[in-house]
Amino acid sequence: MPARRGPPSRRPRRAASRGGRAEAAWREFAASFARAGMVLPAEAGLAAVEAAEGAAVLLLAPRQVLTFTGKCRLRCLYGAVRLLGFAVASHQPGLPVFSPATHCALTLEALPADRPTAADVRQLRVAARAAMRAHSVPREARVKVMARFSPECALVLLEHLDTPVTRFLLSHPPLSRLFEPQKKEESSFTPEDAVLASVGIVQCSPDRGLLVSESMCLALEELIQACCVEDEGVPLVLVCGPKNTGKSTFNRYLVNLLLNRLPSVEYMECDIGQTEFTPPGCVSLSHITEPILGPPFMHQQTPHKMVYYGQTSCEQDTERYLDVVKYVFRSYKKEVPLVVNTMGWVKGEGLLLLIDIIRLLSPSHIVQMDVYDWKAMAPLTPEYVHLTPGLYTKGKQQTKCKQMGTSGAESWKPSEVGADASAPEYKLLYVHPEFPRAGVAGEVRVHSGILRDMAILGYLGQLQSPDIGAVLPLHSLVPYQVPFSAVALRVIHTDVAPTNIMYAVNASWVGLCRIPEEIRCQTDGPVLLTQTPVCDCLGFGIVRGVDMEKKLYHILTPVPPENLRLVNCLLLGNIAVPNCVLVGQQGVEGEIPYVTSDYNYSILGAGKLRKKHFKRRGNAFKCDNA
Repeated sequence: MPARRGPPSRRPRRAASRGGRAEAAWREFAASFARAGMVLPAEAGLAAVEAAEGAAVLLLAPRQVLTFTGKCRLRCLYGAVRLLGFAVASHQPGLPVFSPATHCALTLEALPADRPTAADVRQLRVAARAAMRAHSVPREARVKVMARFSPECALVLLEHLDTPVTRFLLSHPPLSRLFEPQKKEESSFTPEDAVLASVGIVQCSPDRGLLVSESMCLALEELIQACCVEDEGVPLVLVCGPKNTGKSTFNRYLVNLLLNRLPSVEYMECDIGQTEFTPPGCVSLSHITEPILGPPFMHQQTPHKMVYYGQTSCEQDTERYLDVVKYVFRSYKKEVPLVVNTMGWVKGEGLLLLIDIIRLLSPSHIVQMDVYDWKAMAPLTPEYVHLTPGLYTKGKQQTKCKQMGTSGAESWKPSEVGADASAPEYKLLYVHPEFPRAGVAGEVRVHSGILRDMAILGYLGQLQSPDIGAVLPLHSLVPYQVPFSAVALRVIHTDVAPTNIMYAVNASWVGLCRIPEEIRCQTDGPVLLTQTPVCDCLGFGIVRGVDMEKKLYHILTPVPPENLRLVNCLLLGNIAVPNCVLVGQQGVEGEIPYVTSDYNYSILGAGKLRKKHFKRRGNAFKCDNA
């Protein structure tokens, strides 16, 4: 996609006294917890010592835990700790950790160590002091820590964390309290709490952390064993179940446990409504080498293979969805274990579609998550999958299957999925979540639409400068200029008349894709596709404007220029730019671009921006101003 940048924009000036401003901000942040009386008393034995401005050393006894909300950079100085299944040792670099109010709180646990001999105790104390010196922990802080030190404990350095993505997220008023704790009616504020608050985290009750059930422990143990031994080949683990049963949390925990033993894990995302590593509406295959220590909107990344489906539900076009899944799955090389996440649509045609996916992927293990009464779905035993017809595949006793169209899914040969196919061979593992309101529709902590918007905001946060400073509003950034004739255009989810296509594209969220065909245009464009291609998606952007005179799209995207040169197709789906981006345009006088209070419902496509809310312990906060 030929692209060129316009003239550079002028950045806002930064305050000269950055150090004083930062110190005041940290002190105010810590004081806000005290004023609100937000946290429980510190656990007995918990020692947190201020190490420097925005840094603290935490001392944890063996098996001692700290459940917290907030964000920080975590580095283990001595011993070892565990966080969401991932073991952090003293030789590892610092890790960014995000525990927002939208998800269950993270829990840090000190791992037990062998009791040293009397001769080794002195050397261990020397090693602990040396580790603190190496990270510039002041002498006064070292003395306080060593006064409570024991050779079996763990020392953790916590540092204030500020990233371009967090700054961009928090710049939107509805999300400004994203990493702040919830107010408690009866609580006290200890010196340790003040130290933790200055870093950016606050202790909370352990019951707000992840509740690991016995069935979950048993399933994880078996999966780890299978992935490390590989007696029967490289495992492919498919995780399924109804909505709000903890599939995503289970997947993060499993991936982190695997990364303790393996250098990498593959992750295939088939849930287009709640994606883990990409904006919504994608089927993707990602190569994971770092632990997952936060929600999806904090670890948006470019997958190894990605297709933009363009909608958050596949009910209207299940055939194309299966084509997309098959296309992405072809990129899996079967060198490392694969974890597959699936949709929470498991009733009616959704269950039949899941059976088709099981037959397509041929997993070695299926993790089925559901509450004990099994009202949502029947146990997916190999015999059940063998006998039951899918949406497009036959069961053992079936003589007919749903007829396919001509979109490409006809490549599923009848001989592969016919009536005489042998029963699938996989191990079925049951996981019964035990967290409050598990499996209850409408009882999620945050509405799925809000999480999708936050994933898009997290992706757009990559546009911000890595330097600490003022957040640059999106309309102040310089977009790429793309000729009409350089890219093909397709609206995925609905039919749009060619005369109205530019109205649909303007101010829209688009997938930046690559199709194998060469773009040929006899005129200045635009080039319109008649069918939706199944093709690679290299990233996303916002069409900030359309210049009809110069025949140019103005596209804002974090995709690097070397990848943009490969883009020759723009796909527009049923996923919109979050309302808060359009409504919260700073520095705009008068009528806000693309937003009006004088709208006409008679115009096709016109409508009112809806307010969205997320629940936080009984309180509702607006997540989109409208």
